[in-house]
Amino acid sequence: MYDLTGFQRDLLYVIVGQDEPHGLAIQDELEKYYEKEIHHGRLYPNLDTLVDKGLVEKGQVDRRTNFYTVTRRGQRELEARYDWEQQYVGELLSES
Repeated sequence: MYDLTGFQRDLLYVIVGQDEPHGLAIQDELEKYYEKEIHHGRLYPNLDTLVDKGLVEKGQVDRRTNFYTVTRRGQRELEARYDWEQQYVGELLSES
């Protein structure tokens, strides 16, 4: 997880938070968060990187549409990242 870009981590968060989202659904969620257009040339190569790293699996809905799911390894990486973040922001957020 440490070698991912922030954008790639955000992709993981969106994928794990949805039920087998397809590329356009992921793109829509990220565009809402970033408040700007996410181009296909940025989205799909980063999704492929997550697949290549074994963090995400890509399935096929039909000839034109793929869906994505977080693998067990991806879930473990997300949990480890969450635990690490809690060391630094957990106390701060619980004080609010």
